Amino acid sequence: MPRVAKILLALGAALAVGAFLYAWSGLYNIGASAGHWAITRWLLEFGMRNSVETRSMMIEAPQLDSEDLVYTGLGHYVGACAPCHGGPGQARNLVVRAMLPAPPYLPEQVGQWEPEELFWIVKHGIKYSGMPAWPAQQRDDEVWAVTAFLLRMPEMEAELFRRLAVDTAAAGDATAEPLIRPLAASGPVSQDLVNCARCHGRFGGGGGAGAFPRLAGQKEEYLYAALKSYAAGERPSGIMGPIAAELSDSDMRHLAERYAEATDAAWPAAEASVDPAALQRGAEIVRRGVPSQGVPPCASCHGEEGRGIDKYPFYPALAGQFAGYLEQQLALSRRGVRGGGPFAPVMRVVGHRLDPDQARAVAAYLSMVPPAALGDTAPTRPPQAGE
Repeated sequence: MPRVAKILLALGAALAVGAFLYAWSGLYNIGASAGHWAITRWLLEFGMRNSVETRSMMIEAPQLDSEDLVYTGLGHYVGACAPCHGGPGQARNLVVRAMLPAPPYLPEQVGQWEPEELFWIVKHGIKYSGMPAWPAQQRDDEVWAVTAFLLRMPEMEAELFRRLAVDTAAAGDATAEPLIRPLAASGPVSQDLVNCARCHGRFGGGGGAGAFPRLAGQKEEYLYAALKSYAAGERPSGIMGPIAAELSDSDMRHLAERYAEATDAAWPAAEASVDPAALQRGAEIVRRGVPSQGVPPCASCHGEEGRGIDKYPFYPALAGQFAGYLEQQLALSRRGVRGGGPFAPVMRVVGHRLDPDQARAVAAYLSMVPPAALGDTAPTRPPQAGE
């Protein structure tokens, strides 16, 4: 072995022994109150930034400017991220500011990162920093939603952020009253309902530019089963999973009952952005399916015009749901990601057999059908294609 190599090997061994002895001695202060040396801070920041840049090189960001995507990310950020990272006009929690390293105040720093880098950080987290990985690694759509909001956040005014932090479902309504009221005429407002109402609306009508599904009038059995599936991780979601996991069984039953009985949630009839021919295709699939592709009629499980069937409580009503949400759920079924209830495998087959254009047409058509929960106030028939 060359003399130089021996010297380098000896130096390396000496450094390793020295580092071990230093750690063994306990002389290094691991207390968060002590802070890092300047060189340590620089090395950690340098290594982290280069690691993120390298690992995000092969990621390609989708379009991130749709309002429903932004509001989905906002709904999660307010409850899960803002306490550590703050928001427009909202400081970070005093306790987390004493962490080492302290979580950055993102409204001022998010602009330093590319969209693909933000996506990687949100999805995978950062070791030794308290920043966790996304709880549902299968749900890139949710991670991109948070990324979309992060990109929008620096330009958001503090008053708008404050108002939407209370009632994200009121997005776009400047006159919305930021007060949570009971779903029924009487009864207390539980904290669970307050938290759910932030995204799903004070009366379960959903909102946030179509980001959050309508829950009002769904079958109690379906809502309860969905919460159980989210809590168990059987229906993957980094947004709903952590929320459901904190609920007791009685909480879940209470929420399912209250949203099932809600009938006063407003229903703004959707303005379909597809042509009449596509709406007609959607209506045909809902009523008759696509026999040549092995797709049964949606109505066979979800009721006439998707308004639900009492004897099939575990199939959700689809009428009046937001088109973007329905299209996303079909896409998740196509990918085999949307799990949960006992009939999830059925929807995986259907989602796989419907092509994206057909799924979009079905979603657009169903979004125009009045929800059954409106009762006598609903039209006797759904709007027809071209009307």
